[in-house]
Amino acid sequence: MTNDVIVIGSGIGGLVTATQLAAKGAKVLVLERYLIPGSSAGYFERQGYRFDVGASMIFGLGQNGTTNLLTRALSAVNVSQEAIADPVQIHYHLPQGLDLKVDRVYEKFLQNLIAHFPHEEQGIRRFYDECQKVFKCLNSMDLLSLEEPRYLLRVFFQHPLACLGLAKYLPQNAGDVARRYIKDLQLLKFIDMECYCWSVVPSDMTPMINAGMVFSDRHYGGVNYPKGGVGQIAQKLVEGLEKAGGKIQYQARVTKILTERGKAVGVQLANGKVYRGKRIISNATRWDTFERLLPVEEMPRNEKKWQQNYQKSPSFLSLHIGVKESVLPAGTECHHILLEDWQKMTAAEGTVFVSIPTLLDPDLAPNGYHIIHAFTPHWIDDWQKLSPSEYEAKKEEAAWRIIDRLEKIFPGLNAALDYLEVGTPRTHRRFLGREDGTYGPIPRRKLRGLLSMPFNRTAIPGLYCVGDSTFPGQGLNAVAFSGFACAHRIAVDLGL
Repeated sequence: MTNDVIVIGSGIGGLVTATQLAAKGAKVLVLERYLIPGSSAGYFERQGYRFDVGASMIFGLGQNGTTNLLTRALSAVNVSQEAIADPVQIHYHLPQGLDLKVDRVYEKFLQNLIAHFPHEEQGIRRFYDECQKVFKCLNSMDLLSLEEPRYLLRVFFQHPLACLGLAKYLPQNAGDVARRYIKDLQLLKFIDMECYCWSVVPSDMTPMINAGMVFSDRHYGGVNYPKGGVGQIAQKLVEGLEKAGGKIQYQARVTKILTERGKAVGVQLANGKVYRGKRIISNATRWDTFERLLPVEEMPRNEKKWQQNYQKSPSFLSLHIGVKESVLPAGTECHHILLEDWQKMTAAEGTVFVSIPTLLDPDLAPNGYHIIHAFTPHWIDDWQKLSPSEYEAKKEEAAWRIIDRLEKIFPGLNAALDYLEVGTPRTHRRFLGREDGTYGPIPRRKLRGLLSMPFNRTAIPGLYCVGDSTFPGQGLNAVAFSGFACAHRIAVDLGL
């Protein structure tokens, strides 16, 4: 029995594609290697704590406009997710005493930043207003596949000015735009960090389209935390998928994409079982797709070229901490970023990202306790070739280095620890099935904005990719966009 569509992996990109196609009447099967859906947007439970696997700064759960893609993906299959609004997106603790809050209210954020750089008021307003222009263009149109000519024509006729506006920004990076208006070197470093904290590269290598989306949506739809934890989004999408007649199988690890006469026709699992499908969608990274699931010696030319343009972003060292609530003073923000030295921003253990989701949803921890999730970039090479005891010792040393730094923001943290679990790039590789535990692709060098990011179709007929290795890149709302685009392209191809 042939499925219309087989989706490899149940990350958010794969689940959005699957639910969109199931809602249109396609026969969809999702194959997930792990026990629960969501991949890096999943969760795990320990001793009364519910920890998010990855980041918890969630865009796309707002109620207005067209860029609230997670809300729209859920409603397409008649499910919804309660969300809690976060009044401050990030509290930055940066070098040279740059202590700054990104308020949900746009003007308040600008005032906070101008207070640190009064001589750059005009430049600050011009740069962030330009980001708002990009966002308004995006937010006026339905975001579907840029590979489907009829959709592009329709959108152009409906929104000609917005389309021309976006076309202008496609080849630009945020750093180029920032330097047009801003001269202060420390302020430019701050804008690097504004980009780095979600794109894992400085502003020079962050596409302006993505920056416009993130820097503006945090004040429009806002950052909203899903009640019950980030893992709820994937759980709800699966519920919607099954309601719409789709299927998901867990502990179903795909080891091979099957091709006949050059066309993708099915997949094989680790246990030898074969499933056939008219269209195959890989929600694995492009490295896993073209080097592990397909013969590496037959890699298409455009994938080789993509690998010349993009490299794997680092993975993370993650600390999942349970702590007594007395450590966090009243008024503490949910998200923090800590950096002591601008030179170390992109280095391993340079920037520390902190999320305290229990400030928004206390039910995730036992009464009287909070969750602190701290993570910092790390590369897998530093964690290979260690004996079990060396590995444990190295994890412990790294964890205490991070906790010592967090003590500066949260005095008494060390003494108030109730639970600590440490994940390394090896943990991310093992549980998420991602090459080297990477969190997605980053440019090897400065590229022309988003123009070199691949779309969903591949050089192999019948095979599509979705997720952070495709346009528009990393982040939950970005991979949701990728899912909408992939499903739209496939629906047209299948005549749905």
